Amino acid sequence: MTPNKTQLAETAKRAEFSKATEAVSALGAFPSLCNEEALFEIRTNGDWFYRDSPLPVKFCKLFSSILNRIDNQYFLITPVEKLRVAVVQQALVIVDYTCHPDGPFALKSSIDTEHLIANFEQFIIGEESVTLTLDRGIMAKLNRACFYRFINEFVV
Repeated sequence: MTPNKTQLAETAKRAEFSKATEAVSALGAFPSLCNEEALFEIRTNGDWFYRDSPLPVKFCKLFSSILNRIDNQYFLITPVEKLRVAVVQQALVIVDYTCHPDGPFALKSSIDTEHLIANFEQFIIGEESVTLTLDRGIMAKLNRACFYRFINEFVV
């Protein structure tokens, strides 16, 4: 049996995750927290701030690649540093999505990051929001336009 695109993508994703996990394990435990105070903040609308100054999108995108959620707290983690991030609601706001015929969803965030999720079951549908968990435990929510489009396409 020849694997389809979805199976190949999932296999590649698992391999990447495995490599990342091995790399972190090789380093030992996560580095210690550099500062108890949260120097970064992600607000409800998805805007990122560093010490109350807005960050340009290119820096938000860069920092999101090292953003992790551990025990419901957010951190920027590198091999040598760990910084706390204050997140008002969800860390990412999804501004667009595409549902592929074979099941996966391609998501785009307000800071221009792209994410792939396997299926519909990963969405958590609430009365006033649709949220989901992305890589590294990061929580995301659909913006208002995506929320109504999603409800219209998949719920109603």
